[in-house]
Amino acid sequence: MTLTGRRPAPAPPTALKDVMATPHVARLLAGTLLGRLPNSMAPAAIVLLLTHSGGTVAFGSALSALYILASALSQPIKGRLLDRHGQTRVSAPAALINSTSLLALATVSAPSPPILATVLVAIAGSCTPPLEAGLRALWSSVLPDPGQRRVALAADTGSQGLLFVAGPMLAAFLASQYGPGTALAATAATGLTGSLIVLSSAPSRGWRAPARPPAARSALANPALQRLLLALTGIGVASGAVTVWAVAMAEQHATVMLTGLIPGAYAAGSLIGGLLYGRRPWPGDATTHLLAGTAAFTLAWLPLLTLPGPGPAVALALLPGLFLPIVITSAFLTAERLAPAGNLTETCAWMILALGVGTASGTALGGALATHPLPGAVLPLAGAAAALTVLSTTRRHRAPTATR
Repeated sequence: MTLTGRRPAPAPPTALKDVMATPHVARLLAGTLLGRLPNSMAPAAIVLLLTHSGGTVAFGSALSALYILASALSQPIKGRLLDRHGQTRVSAPAALINSTSLLALATVSAPSPPILATVLVAIAGSCTPPLEAGLRALWSSVLPDPGQRRVALAADTGSQGLLFVAGPMLAAFLASQYGPGTALAATAATGLTGSLIVLSSAPSRGWRAPARPPAARSALANPALQRLLLALTGIGVASGAVTVWAVAMAEQHATVMLTGLIPGAYAAGSLIGGLLYGRRPWPGDATTHLLAGTAAFTLAWLPLLTLPGPGPAVALALLPGLFLPIVITSAFLTAERLAPAGNLTETCAWMILALGVGTASGTALGGALATHPLPGAVLPLAGAAAALTVLSTTRRHRAPTATR
C-alpha cells in the first residue's frame, strides 16, 4: 500500500504470449522477419543466377559479397534518415528500389556486361529496407515497459538465426524447381511484402524520433557505445566462423550434411535460448545480463575444442546458440540508454553494422583457418573471448548504465 492508501499499479505481464497479444507486436515481428528473409535469400540466389547463366562462381560469389557489404555499410545512413524523416518516407522507397533492382537482375544473363549486374547488385544491397533498426526503435513506443521490450527483443533475436538457415535453402529449392530467375523474383516479392506489412502498421506510420538537440553528439562519440560496438564485432566473428568450421568438420568426417546441420543447430539453439530468456524476468539489469550472457557464450565454445564426432558436434553447437539471444537482446537494451536523444535508430543501425562486419570477418578468417577443424574451432572462442574482455573493461569503467 502507498501513503495514499492506493495499491500500486501492477506491472504489465511479461509472458511471451501476453507480449505477443499486445496490439501490433505480432504483426511487427512477423512482417520484419518476412521482410528480412531476403537478406539471406538474395546472396544465394545471386550466385545461382549468375552461374546458371554462364558466369563464373568467382564472379557470382563476389557479387553476393557485394550485396551483403552494401547492405551492412549503408545501415547507419539509413538509420539516420529514419530518425530525421520517419520510417515510411525512408523504408518504403528503399523497399521499392531493392525489389525493382532484384527483379531487373533476374533478367541478366551471361552475355550482359558484368558492370550491369554489378550496378544492380550494389543498388539492391544499398537499398535493403532498414526494418531491423526500425523495429528496435519502434519497441519503446509499442511496448513502454522494459520487461516487455526484453521479451519481444529476445523472441526477435532468437528467431532471426533461422532466417539465415531457411533463406539459402528456400532460394536453392526455388532455383532447382523453377529456375534462378524465379528464386530472385520470389526474393524481391518476399522483401516487398514484409516491408508492406510493417510500414502500413499504425506504429510505423506514426513513429517519429524525439527532436535531436542542435548540439547533440554523434552516436559514435560515446566511449561506452564504442566499446559495445567493438564487443558486438567479436560476437559476430564467432557467429561467422561457425559456418566455415562446419565445412572443415564435414571434410574431416566425409559427412557433407554437417555443413548445414552444425549452423542449423546453432540457429536452433538461438531460437530456444530466445524463448527461454524471454519467458520470465531475470535478476539484474541489462548490462549485468550482457556481461553474464557473454561469459556463458564464451564458455560454451570450449567443448568444441575437443573436436567431437559428427553427432556430438551438432549437439554441442546448440550450446553457444542458447546464450546468443541474451547477448544481443541485452546489448540493444543497453544501447537504448546510451543512444543520444533523437538518434536511437542510427545507434541500432551501427550495432547491426558491427555484427555484420564481425560475421563477415569471422567467415573470411575461418576460411583461412579451415584447413583443420581445430584452428576453425578456436576462432569462435577467440571472438567471444575478445567480446568478453571488452565488456569486462567497460563494466569496470561503469560506462554503460541500466536500461530505461
